[in-house]
Amino acid sequence: MVQFCLTVCTQGRTTIVNNVIYPRRVVRGHVHACFESSCQVSVMATTKRPQDECSSTDEKKKKKKKKSEKESREEPAELCAAVEDEQVKRAVTEAWSRKTTYSHGDLELDCQPFPHCIFRNFISSQAFAENLKKELLELNFHEKSNDLYKFKQSDDLKKRTEPHIAGLRAALFGRFRSWLGEVLGVELEPTVDISCAKYEYTDVLLCHDDELEGRRVAFILYLVPPWQSSDGGTLDLYTTDSNLQPQSIVKPLVPSWNTLVLFEVSPVSFHQVSEVLSQDKCRLSLSGWFHGPSLERPPRYTVAPVQRNPHLPRDETVLLEWINPIYLDISYQEQIQENFEDSSEIQLKGFLKEEKFNEVSEALRLSQIEWKKRGPPNKRCYEAAALDSLPQCVSACWELLHSEAFFLLLSNFTGLRLHYLCPADDEENGDEEKDKKQQDDGEATGSSNEPSSADVRREKEPSTPLCCGEVRRWSHGGYTLLHDGEAARAEYALDLVLPFGCAGWQSEFGGFTCYVANEEDEELLTVYPEDNSLALVYRDKETLKFVKHINHKSTSEPDGSSTCREFYDFSFVYYE
Repeated sequence: MVQFCLTVCTQGRTTIVNNVIYPRRVVRGHVHACFESSCQVSVMATTKRPQDECSSTDEKKKKKKKKSEKESREEPAELCAAVEDEQVKRAVTEAWSRKTTYSHGDLELDCQPFPHCIFRNFISSQAFAENLKKELLELNFHEKSNDLYKFKQSDDLKKRTEPHIAGLRAALFGRFRSWLGEVLGVELEPTVDISCAKYEYTDVLLCHDDELEGRRVAFILYLVPPWQSSDGGTLDLYTTDSNLQPQSIVKPLVPSWNTLVLFEVSPVSFHQVSEVLSQDKCRLSLSGWFHGPSLERPPRYTVAPVQRNPHLPRDETVLLEWINPIYLDISYQEQIQENFEDSSEIQLKGFLKEEKFNEVSEALRLSQIEWKKRGPPNKRCYEAAALDSLPQCVSACWELLHSEAFFLLLSNFTGLRLHYLCPADDEENGDEEKDKKQQDDGEATGSSNEPSSADVRREKEPSTPLCCGEVRRWSHGGYTLLHDGEAARAEYALDLVLPFGCAGWQSEFGGFTCYVANEEDEELLTVYPEDNSLALVYRDKETLKFVKHINHKSTSEPDGSSTCREFYDFSFVYYE
């Protein structure tokens, strides 16, 4: 059986001393030895001891002076008056506990769809905010991209010494943390968790709840140019259903200069940063979390797995009607299987007969098909066709991929046991030889104490190959995400994707399928949509997949005009 193989390389921690790289444990020993040696010298050379003590004192003075200079460079950040007003604090505390609304000047508290608070003109000095922005833009930013997001992020700001960054950090995690802790009635930890993010054209952060052990309150401080909702980049807040799953966006918050938004991290705090649509504006923000005791969470809702079905009783005539004859040639199937067993994936171009492919492509655009949006948004967002609304030729193609004959063809392509006629594995052949030897030995000795592997196999109910599938439509905003439920149920499976209507589709639009190792960001394989190209990928229990968010570029023509690009695919999963 073919499986994905993942090799993880880990780089050990190193330290550079005098332009030489040492493993950290070696450096520790080296430093310790030098310390012991200097002690011995100071004892033996007693005449130099006063000078050594003077040198040591001078060093301490220099360090103290540097520390003093560093502290003097920190620019104190004055926050808005609402934070200093005791009466306002009492009012916010009461409103938060009662889950009601409250507003006073530049402060606004709203508890729908979940508690969040907005501070406009959060930093009282506009000059401070401008200088803070300048310091942030001079930082090094790194491209961050996975199933959930795409944007640029700075290094951790926990130890940055720039005057305004350091000043704001001290204000946030000092007196503002104390104010917030009193409002919530909890002891917030002094943990500093803050970074800077730049969202530019097509950058996005999809639906999630921010829940992670220790996070109690999330915050975002915007340092943006004049911004409209048409620029995208809004902070969208979701309602939730009775199962605490996100439903729909009920409150989009448009970023504005020097505005801080905070909300309590909870099982219902689902939100997203919508895709930035402006091609010339940068959505600059500082964000992070105040840590403290997490809110109690009920057990996570688990969705029932998709129903799997055995093959439909269709013979090889359906293959002759639909499939390119080259793929029905036995010797060519052997070559395909050899290649597939080497890499666990293959793409078979021009898979359907051209006339059949064109017929289905045209039928998929017919208005008679009922497309249903698939969610929830913290797991997926695309459209799936209601099977009973499919045109005849599309339904026939769906039946082809479900047919007994196609199961056998996939067995020939991959070597997987997707049909009872599939030849036995080498291991099973070996078991049969072992059974024969045991039988011969038993006849020779007149006894046999151990049950044969054949007996063991007969005791097991042979598994029936199954599959599940759907017809999907992809357009701007479509995606699927990795999630805990999928990881927990991961198993060996063969994925099949057959795309339609991909002419002109570019990789920069998104919509491609990525395979990743569980709990790793590194991509193992990327499958790009290509017309009439059948993609087969065999994945193991540690391999997950997602479809990358389809961005705004998919709606734009080279001349700047708008268009509505979309493509379709048949997506099936087969199980031995």
